Amino acid sequence: MTKVLVVDDAVTVRMYHREIMEQLGYEVSEAENGIEGLEKSAFSQFDLMIVDVNMPKMDGYRFVTSIREDGHNHSCPVIMVSTEEQLKDKLAAYKVGANYYIVKPAKVDLMQKIANLMVEE
Repeated sequence: MTKVLVVDDAVTVRMYHREIMEQLGYEVSEAENGIEGLEKSAFSQFDLMIVDVNMPKMDGYRFVTSIREDGHNHSCPVIMVSTEEQLKDKLAAYKVGANYYIVKPAKVDLMQKIANLMVEE
C-alpha cells in the first residue's frame, strides 16, 4: 500500500489531505510541523510527502532540505503546498528539492500531481 506523510500545522488541512489520499486508497500518516515530520520519516519509508511551507518549529523548506540530505527518504517525492503564490516561493521549493509546488486549496491540482508522480515510479 502507498504510504503518504502529510506535514501541515493546520488540523483542517491535514484532514482535507487525508481525505483525498484515503479516497485514492493510500495509507496516511500526519505531522503538525517539520520536526514531527522528520521524527516520523526516521522510522518509516514513505512513497509521497505533502508538505506545507509555513509551519512553526521547522518550516517546509527546512524539512525538505533535511529529507533530501537523509539517506532513508531522500528520494521520496515531495509536493509542497502553500498559500504563497509568488515565483520566489515556488523557486525556493524547487531549490530545496520539491517535485511540485501548488497553491492551496488545490484538490484537482493535487490529485493531478499525485497521479503524475505515481506514473513516474
